[in-house]
Amino acid sequence: MEILNHGEYLTQLTRYPKFFPVSCYLVRDDDGLILIDAGLPGSEKEILAAAKDLGKPITRIVLTHAHQDHVGSLDALAAALPNAEILMGARESRIFAGDLTIDPSEPQTPPKGGITPSKLTPARLLSEGDRVGPLEVIATPGHTPGHLALFDTRDRSLIGGDSFQVVGGVAVSGTLRPIFPFMYFTTWHKPSALESARKIQALKPSRLAVGHGAVLENPEAAIRKAIADAERSLGKQATHGA
Repeated sequence: MEILNHGEYLTQLTRYPKFFPVSCYLVRDDDGLILIDAGLPGSEKEILAAAKDLGKPITRIVLTHAHQDHVGSLDALAAALPNAEILMGARESRIFAGDLTIDPSEPQTPPKGGITPSKLTPARLLSEGDRVGPLEVIATPGHTPGHLALFDTRDRSLIGGDSFQVVGGVAVSGTLRPIFPFMYFTTWHKPSALESARKIQALKPSRLAVGHGAVLENPEAAIRKAIADAERSLGKQATHGA
């Protein structure tokens, strides 16, 4: 596992199965560490070792969404950290539990991607505007119906789950990048993902940290270009009846 620090508060933990990066993050808080996403199955020992090296306990685990590469080590981490609070979005918690039904108000297409139902019950369900220590919860549906991002109000770092990808070229979730096409095929609703990307852009993050690819410093120009690319892509799909 590759471990990289970014700024004063953020540590990126990355595994490279088949050469493609899958990242989760540790965020320093006054009372311990907040783990954002739980990585691939089998990542728990390396995550726990990284926390030990930082000298603080993991007190909270926040999930951006329920895909397997973001929750894969959650059961093992929950067993190893019985006092850690598990948090996730209220909407995404249904998918996490195996309920793939779509609400009448949502785009009528089923969730995509690898989802393994879990029997774990989150200690707290999150909604737009909630706080997890220094992190503000941002609802960013699109990749999944209940996808969340976390915005660190101290230094404006945005931990975005799969709202964007960086590997293969910076892109809004659901924009095809042939080098790393998986997020194109696993994104639930591409127009919603684009709207969420615009929402992130409006926050003017100083740093963009996502599930697949390097952390971007001063990402404004990259975000702007990714949004423009997604707008063109969706326009072409509409023209061809996609």
